[in-house]
Amino acid sequence: MSCCHFYAPAEGADTAFSVDVSAITFGRGCMSELGVEAQRLSLKRVALFTDPRVRDLPSFAVATASLTAAGIAFEVYDDICVEPTDTSLAQAIGFANEYQPDGFISIGGGSVIDTTKAANLYLRYPASLHTYVNAPVGEGQPVPGAVAAHIACPTTSGTGSECTGIVIFDDTQLGAKTGISAKQLRPSKALIDPQWTRHLPRNVVACSGFDVLSHALESYTARPYTQRPAIPGAQRPPSQGANPWSDMGCGQALRLLGAYLCRAVDSSEDDEARSQVMWAATLAGIAFGNCGVHLPHGMSYSVSVGVPDFRPEGYHVDHGVVPHGMSVILSAPAVFARTGSTSPERHLEAARWLGADIRGAGHEHAGEVLSEQIRHLMRATQIPAGLSEVGYQAADIDRLTQGAIVQKRLLDNAPIAVDEALLKQLYHSAMHY
Repeated sequence: MSCCHFYAPAEGADTAFSVDVSAITFGRGCMSELGVEAQRLSLKRVALFTDPRVRDLPSFAVATASLTAAGIAFEVYDDICVEPTDTSLAQAIGFANEYQPDGFISIGGGSVIDTTKAANLYLRYPASLHTYVNAPVGEGQPVPGAVAAHIACPTTSGTGSECTGIVIFDDTQLGAKTGISAKQLRPSKALIDPQWTRHLPRNVVACSGFDVLSHALESYTARPYTQRPAIPGAQRPPSQGANPWSDMGCGQALRLLGAYLCRAVDSSEDDEARSQVMWAATLAGIAFGNCGVHLPHGMSYSVSVGVPDFRPEGYHVDHGVVPHGMSVILSAPAVFARTGSTSPERHLEAARWLGADIRGAGHEHAGEVLSEQIRHLMRATQIPAGLSEVGYQAADIDRLTQGAIVQKRLLDNAPIAVDEALLKQLYHSAMHY
C-alpha cells in the first residue's frame, strides 16, 4: 500500500476500493486477432464503428480482413463527429437500432469509442439521451444491466476510453461537455496496436499525450478513497478516488511520458516513443477508470465547445473545436499550482517523473514546481500557452464557470473544495502562462 499516511481512514468514509479492468491485448500487429476475439465472444453480426480517416488507412483493411476470415458479418458506420455531440450520438444510436447487431467493434480515437459505447447502451436500454447522463445535467439513472460485447481498438494514444466505462459528449443546449459513467460500458476487450499511431500528425500526438498526462496527474492527486463516503461495493462508482491500484498505473504512465512524450510528438518514425506513449495511455486509462479525474477535466468541458474560430492543426474539422487533450491541459498548470499544498510529496514526485529537477524544492513550492514542468512540456510540444491563445477572453470566464460547476462527478473528486469563486480564479490564471 503506497503512501499509507495519504490513505489514513476518515470517520464514516470508505475503507475499501474496487478494481475493474477490460481484458487487454497490447502489441504491434495484434489487430490481426480481431476476428478471433469476435469469435471468442460469440459474435456473428457486429456494428463496426470508425471514422472516414481511419477507414482509409491500410491497417483498417487488416481489421476487416480478420473479421471476414473469421466469418463475422459486419456493417461499417463512419459518420463519427470529432468530439461527439448529442446530435451525433443520436444518429449513431439510430444506426444501431436499424442494424440490430449482436455486438460492437470500435476502431478509432476516443470519439469513436465513446460513440460506440453510447450506441451499445441505448440499443440495449432505449431511453431519452439524458436518462443515464450524470446529474445534475442529466437524470443520472443507473444503467440497468449488462450491454452487448464491445471490442475497442484505439488508434490514438490518449483517451484511454478502451479501458473505461465513460462516454463524453458535447451537450449543445448546455454549451459544454457532459458524460455517462457506468462500469457496464467498459469494453469487453481492448486490442491496442501501437503501430496505428504512426499515421498521427504531431499536434494530435501532443493533444492526446497531454490527455494521458492529465489522466495520470489528476488520478494521482485526487481525493483519496478513504475520504469519500462509504458506499456498498456493488454501488461503488468508478470515480472512487485515488487508491493504491490507480497509483501504480499513474506513476508508470508519468515516468513514460517524461521520457517519451516529446520524442513521440517530434517524429512519426520514432516507433519506440510512440509505442511507449501508447502504453502510458493504457496504464493511465486503467488507473483513472478506477479512480476518476478532477478539476482540469471538469474545467475542460466548457472550454472545448465555445471557440467557433479555432481550427487546430492536424484535425479534420469543419467547425471550431479545442481538442479534448488540449482543453484539459490548458487549465492544468493553474490547477496544480493551487492543489500543491494538499499532497506536496505527490506533486513533487509527479514533477520529478515528468523530468523536473526537484532538488532543493520544499513542500511549499510543490504546486508551482509541477505547474512549471507542465508548462515546459507544453512549450516543447507547441501547445497554446493558455486559454487566450485559443480565443477566450476574461469576458468568457462566467460562461466557462457555469459549464464547469455542473460537472459534479469530477469536482467531487478534487482534493480541494470547489465553488464558483475558485473556478473563476483558476480560469483567470489559465488565460495566459
